[in-house]
Amino acid sequence: MDSIFIKDIVVFAHHGVFKEEKTLGQKFLIDLKLKMNLQPSAILKDLKKTVHYGVLSNDILQIFKEKSNDLIETCAEEIAIFVLKNYKVVKEVTVCVKKPWAPVNLPLDNVLVEITRKRHRVFLALGSNVGDSYKYLKDAKEMIKSEYTTINKESKIYKTKPWGFVMQDDFLNQVIEIETFFESFSLLKEIQKIENKLARERKIHWGPRTIDIDILFFDDEKIYTDDLIIPHPYIEKRAFVLEPLKEIAPFFIHPVLNRSISDLFEMLDKEK
Repeated sequence: MDSIFIKDIVVFAHHGVFKEEKTLGQKFLIDLKLKMNLQPSAILKDLKKTVHYGVLSNDILQIFKEKSNDLIETCAEEIAIFVLKNYKVVKEVTVCVKKPWAPVNLPLDNVLVEITRKRHRVFLALGSNVGDSYKYLKDAKEMIKSEYTTINKESKIYKTKPWGFVMQDDFLNQVIEIETFFESFSLLKEIQKIENKLARERKIHWGPRTIDIDILFFDDEKIYTDDLIIPHPYIEKRAFVLEPLKEIAPFFIHPVLNRSISDLFEMLDKEK
């Protein structure tokens, strides 16, 4: 992927924990690295297909000066999300915020924070079999949408028999494709907040629930921890996941099984 670099935007602002930093202010330096495909703009000689770095630099200046944050980590995050939201051609952005006048009472050249944020393609499975399940699915989707996350595709809603613990009501299931700037574990925490707000109770494994939201795929990442496993286990064994997933992403390749969703659904169907 191609890159545009913007180095050392100088700005005087009022970020910092200490009172003096907020009142007197100090100098900051900002670097950006924008990852994108520059070939269309190069071939067509079209500025609209790239980033006008003069306009972007002025945008960053305004964002950085308009309020006071305690942490330069927060400043970097706000810049990164602004770039991804407002410059659609940018696939990934690295932001470095330098604080050369940091009040640490030591001889040093600089203190800096560097973060990288990108557009993630994620598939979520939603399910409900308690109360007004249609409303729970609708409410969950509304809560998923945020400054960081948009819903790009939705399958239709499927009514399915329970899987695992079968002594319970039928489920309503749906799969959605989202674009998010959250990293995987941050997204998990956001999902758990939504489940808690919608009165999700974890009393029985695979048991009844007002809402269940699972991360099926996160780009093509493979994550195996106590808190999060991606791709989600048992995808290839669950028709209630594969069928709606096939509806919106039939050619997505399972990064572990190396088979398309369409293939996995057909294989499961033949096993029945």
